[in-house]
Amino acid sequence: MTPAQVPDFGQVQEAAERIAGHVQRTPVLTSRSLDAIAGCHLHFKCENLQRTGAFKFRGASNAVLSLSDEQARRGVVTQSSGNHGAAVALACRERGIAATVVMPDNSARIKQAAVAAFGARIVACPPGQAERDRAMARVLADTGAHLVHPFNDARVIAGQGTATLELLAQVPDLDIVITPVSGGGLLSGACLAGHGLRPQLRIYGAEPAGAADAHESLRLGRLISGRAADTLCDGLRADLGSLGFAILGQHLDEILVVEDADTIAAMRLLWQRLKLVVEASAAIVLAAILGRPELFAGRRVGVIVSGGNVDLDALPW
Repeated sequence: MTPAQVPDFGQVQEAAERIAGHVQRTPVLTSRSLDAIAGCHLHFKCENLQRTGAFKFRGASNAVLSLSDEQARRGVVTQSSGNHGAAVALACRERGIAATVVMPDNSARIKQAAVAAFGARIVACPPGQAERDRAMARVLADTGAHLVHPFNDARVIAGQGTATLELLAQVPDLDIVITPVSGGGLLSGACLAGHGLRPQLRIYGAEPAGAADAHESLRLGRLISGRAADTLCDGLRADLGSLGFAILGQHLDEILVVEDADTIAAMRLLWQRLKLVVEASAAIVLAAILGRPELFAGRRVGVIVSGGNVDLDALPW
């Protein structure tokens, strides 16, 4: 599998074997009170309890473990607002290779600290996808390191798909799976794993109204990029990648667009009812469900809780 290749279900299964023993098998939680509020049966796949505090460690581990020895010796470069950077940093540390992470200078402090704590070198850049891409290109040219893109990489997408693979093993009779969407790695992986196991499964994405490029890209049938993101969901500001665009166009039911105020309310609700630290980029899925109850009424819904890396000194309520 090459990074630019559109992955398939078989590669998700291979990723699950490759990263076994490296990633956590995260629990699935339920809440009768949240079921009553949502009008459906919710099954929360707690990737906020994954190593590094987010699902990203799945894709990063698969990509780093897939490297040949020659590639690994050159080290790894990536870009990230935080969660993917921390995941790549830890995966590289465990393989004993160097990692450099290009991070927007407005990334959450807790996420910058995590990347540094796992031993990666951080290169700061201005926010915005174009600025991130330019900074990453410079670092790649300077170092000759191997690129592990945060979402537009087949190995990363296949690794992220293992979260849904696990979820469907834990709760086999789901009707729907919903995940957040930013660059598209998690949602694309959910599509491949979900439809590989259950072709009738309905799959939705949740995206902030202030960064709804994936929704618009699929609506218009072409990739939209370069828009300034305006959302407190700091993990959902990236543009949809070309691999994700191809996969979602074939598999996805719909992307549900959510206002930040609704995400904040859902985030608070998850803290109160599930007793879990959940970041805004993860809470958006519950907000999407509550905002479109007719899509989920009476259904068994798998909810990927993508991460829990939130700055406790900057809570949004």
